[in-house]
Formats: sequence, structure tokens, C-alpha cells
Amino acid sequence: MFRELVFSLALVSGVVGMSGSASAFDFSFQWGNIPKCTNGHPGRVPNPVFKLRQVPKGTATIRFDMKDLAVPSYPHGGGTVKYAGKNTIGAGAFKYNSPCPPGGRHTYQWTAVAKDKSGKKLATATAQRKYP
Repeated sequence: MFRELVFSLALVSGVVGMSGSASAFDFSFQWGNIPKCTNGHPGRVPNPVFKLRQVPKGTATIRFDMKDLAVPSYPHGGGTVKYAGKNTIGAGAFKYNSPCPPGGRHTYQWTAVAKDKSGKKLATATAQRKYP
């Protein structure tokens, strides 16, 4: 019963490892030294530093995308980086449209998708942070 429950939870989260158990792929980030912006007109800035944990074996690339949870239709963009086994993706690996909530504070979510060399999705993780 416990194994069935773990597998069911993994399916609900959308992250299933090869053995049928939930993957622990995770990451965190800080905004870093991006210019302060609250006028609703974001600029192109280098990505924040991403600290990775439990990246799935076989990961060749990781795709990062950001969205403003208050305005999810705005195309902040992101980028794809080659994964070389390191637990840190440094600032400047790609550029995206910065957080820039018009007249307030919004929560932004980064989504990271780990893929193998054929492009098959291995795992997905998200991290959120308020700005400013």
C-alpha cells in the first residue's frame, strides 16, 4: 500500500523517476544584482544563480522559464543550459525579461525541466520568490 501511495503522489506531482518513485529534483535562487524595476517595463538581464539538488542521472540540459504568478501571460522567457554535473548554474548562462511588477510586489516562479540527450523530460522542479 505504501509503495502504491508513493507512486500515486509522484504521478500527481508530474515527477516520476525510472523506479516509479518520486524524484527529489529541486533548486533555489536569489535575484542577485539585477536592476530594481517596478514600472512594468522589464529589461533583459542575466539569469539568477540557481542552486540545484538531486539532478536526475542522465540529465543533459535544463530548461528554465519564469512567470509572474499575478500576470502569468507575460512572456518573461528563460533559457536552456547544458548540464555538466555541477550543482550551480551561474549568473549569465542566459538572459530573460526581468521581474518588474507594476506598482507592487509579485511572486515569480521559475520552472526547471531536466532533459536527457534525446530531449526526453526526466524531472520538473519549481521555485518561487517575491520581487522586490
